[in-house]
Amino acid sequence: MDDERLRNAIKVQRAMRDLTQADLAALAGVTRRSVNAIETGRMVPSGLLALKIARALGVPVETIFSLDGPVENRESR
Repeated sequence: MDDERLRNAIKVQRAMRDLTQADLAALAGVTRRSVNAIETGRMVPSGLLALKIARALGVPVETIFSLDGPVENRESR
């Protein structure tokens, strides 16, 4: 079973820049509902969308998105 989950810091990064979800959505070229769904973990963004959000916030994608969960030993497969 895959216990890894995508974590994001969109809300924190938005707050640091005094941006609303609508502001970020406009900058990233998506809807506010999409930003909300990603921010709350109901939607996993595509790689392209993750990069657009990072660019809109002016930070590397790794600053916003990370994997949370067990690290498996890939050599033992």
